Amino acid sequence: METTGFADGDEIRTRFSRRMSEMYRREVPQYGALLDLVADVNAAALRRDPSLRERLARAGELERLGVERHGAIRLGSAGELATMRRVFAVMGMQPVGYYDLSIAGVPVHATAFRPVDDSSLARNPFRVFTSLLRLDLIEDAGLRRVATEILERRRIFTPRLLALVERAEGQGGLAGTEADELVAEALQTFRWHSAATVDKATYARLHDAHRLVADVVCFKGPHINHLTPRTLDIDAVQAAMPARGIAAKTVIEGPPPRKVALLLRQTSFKALEERIAFAGEDIRAPGTHTARFGEIEQRGVALTRKGRARYDALLARARRGASGQDYAGRLAGAFKDFPDDLPTLRREGLAFFRYARTGRGNRDGVSARLPLETQIERGLVRADPIVYEDFLPVSAAGIFQSNLGETGPRSYAGNAAQAAFEQALGAPVLDEIALYEAAQARSLDALAQR
Repeated sequence: METTGFADGDEIRTRFSRRMSEMYRREVPQYGALLDLVADVNAAALRRDPSLRERLARAGELERLGVERHGAIRLGSAGELATMRRVFAVMGMQPVGYYDLSIAGVPVHATAFRPVDDSSLARNPFRVFTSLLRLDLIEDAGLRRVATEILERRRIFTPRLLALVERAEGQGGLAGTEADELVAEALQTFRWHSAATVDKATYARLHDAHRLVADVVCFKGPHINHLTPRTLDIDAVQAAMPARGIAAKTVIEGPPPRKVALLLRQTSFKALEERIAFAGEDIRAPGTHTARFGEIEQRGVALTRKGRARYDALLARARRGASGQDYAGRLAGAFKDFPDDLPTLRREGLAFFRYARTGRGNRDGVSARLPLETQIERGLVRADPIVYEDFLPVSAAGIFQSNLGETGPRSYAGNAAQAAFEQALGAPVLDEIALYEAAQARSLDALAQR
């Protein structure tokens, strides 16, 4: 929708996500095969479970299922992160949550840029998990200095993109043609470049420190390293990938399979080994680089602070289990202690719900004065689970590690630095759980007003 001659952030985000998907599909043909597989699995899930189709349609999620994507990029400097925040703000996306991936041996911390209000999420929930390299975690001081100097020289945004962002900030938006131009210019930042900006020896030094360090530092820009369709049955996708010629990672990250999906589960196909040319090297003898892959997500219900505390405790229990037992078995055993039906999750305050009247009864207003639980039992009010829109740091790190290789340090031992991240960002990150609390509260307020 456009007002006052400007394309609103939701419309610009929709245009950008579509163009991004088209570009990535051309760059990584196997991504197209993944989209086809996910579409087939989702169609089968909806045929198998009419009640699921009804609930998704009622919540406005059925329409967005086919367009839902999240992307991921890795930035190298505070300046890049601060400018990326401004670019995404024009698209109606704000930084939500702080993620410390150093706990799993990945030298980055991150936030997720995404829409935050209900109407924007319903129109297009596109989100970008955006990591910032932690140069302070590179032990070799000389190598840190080299990486810093390389990053200080590069410019990942086109001059025209910066001018359009400044124009949008100054006048409160962009007209339709300018919005299209901004999308086209922004895509240049995310495009793959097969030529490294460093020589082979420098690449090797950075690669030996950590593969992700080389991926961030050695290229012209932060190529999009994956896009992610949403599936309704991630176990079916995982099982079907080999038959489609897609090499799946070994395990699905996140909670175990359940009747009621919690938070987020993720898997991916393994990263591509791509030919690259090093600066000053003979182009007839290229090297290779591994960075881009295809990810799939299944989103479940958002958990309250009480629910997250229980979730985290059960996850920790599974991770402390006996080494002789497989992790999947430990995880499934631990989560038997987490309720697996929506009414119990709601009554125990473990998950967030959006409340609305069903239209049944209540003609004289008397029913509306009954206790909420009674109204739900009588079918006067429905409670639909609120979809989790964010990420899990351990799962994100697991995806990173599986696609970057298993060598290198496994942990940087608790180096969360949210204050430093927010200083680089130029703004505080939003508390994701507070957003779900507000969404649930708005629905309850609407009940009271009616």
